[in-house]
Amino acid sequence: MIDVLIAGGGPAGLATAIHATMAGMEAVVVEPRPVPVDKACGEGLMPSGAAALRELGVRAEGRPLRGIRYLDRRHAVEAEFRDGFGLGVRRTTLHAGLALRARELGVRVVPGKVEDVRQDGDRVEAAGLRARWLVAADGLHSPLRARLGLELPFHGPRRYGLRRHYPIAPWTDFVEVHWAADGEAYVTPVGENLVGVAVLSSRRRGYPEHLADFPALLERLDGPAATPVRGAGPLRQRVRSRVAGRVLLVGDAAGYVDALTGEGVSLALTSARLLVDCLRAGTPEAYEPAWRRLSRRHRMLTGALVGTRRYRTAGRLIVPAARRMPALFGAAVHALA
Repeated sequence: MIDVLIAGGGPAGLATAIHATMAGMEAVVVEPRPVPVDKACGEGLMPSGAAALRELGVRAEGRPLRGIRYLDRRHAVEAEFRDGFGLGVRRTTLHAGLALRARELGVRVVPGKVEDVRQDGDRVEAAGLRARWLVAADGLHSPLRARLGLELPFHGPRRYGLRRHYPIAPWTDFVEVHWAADGEAYVTPVGENLVGVAVLSSRRRGYPEHLADFPALLERLDGPAATPVRGAGPLRQRVRSRVAGRVLLVGDAAGYVDALTGEGVSLALTSARLLVDCLRAGTPEAYEPAWRRLSRRHRMLTGALVGTRRYRTAGRLIVPAARRMPALFGAAVHALA
């Protein structure tokens, strides 16, 4: 019988399969799409995420990231990472690197979807396969999470993200977060001549309309784009629990606050190892409190920033306040990194 059956072959699912295989477990991934899959993503890995990739043995070419810079029309403040560099990497490059590493380790990938799930005291059945455990790594709007009744309602403002790339040389080795009244632009260098720009907002507008809110940034993005616009949302996903019997949730399926602090992929990679450690120890129930501890700082800081965003006056004070209190801003960046 398979040890770990994984629904979803994105970064979270492949990282889980790699960790399980490295731990001596048999992992099988069920995924309907060919690799690599491009998705709307800020594409900046925190130092913890870059370290998690190295631990997995994944090779992914990108640009080293030195820290985070916040900007509005009048102010700028930056903080360097204290524990090494982050990594700006195209989503497709990251996905391809994880898939290659999984193949090197002999991870089996089965084309298809996990839909109906049946479980009893010692096994789970899905996609015509039997396994000791099923991991739902099927994304932000996880069908398995919904089917298991693990979703919680959210009544706040719904935020969305749009992203595209521009064929220009990066002008910085920082991730830049540009702030405007109605949203943020998240700029990540991902190649020698490629920059990714994601816009985040609760207003449903087209990408050019959002980008017009950032005139200084727009001046740098002269010329045609390199990729089409991709979107994601609503971003906020509340989850009742990450464990339901013999099914465990990882990555975006496990819950999501917002893309503003750029922690999504890094958290997916680190929580994949945490999940496998709990299964190896025979304590799957420990995954829920361990996940909460692992993600606590990220959830608190991101939630506070997004909550402040609800009020225009308070939102305009974020960058000036960070500039006046650089030590506090640096501590926040270190906590996220």
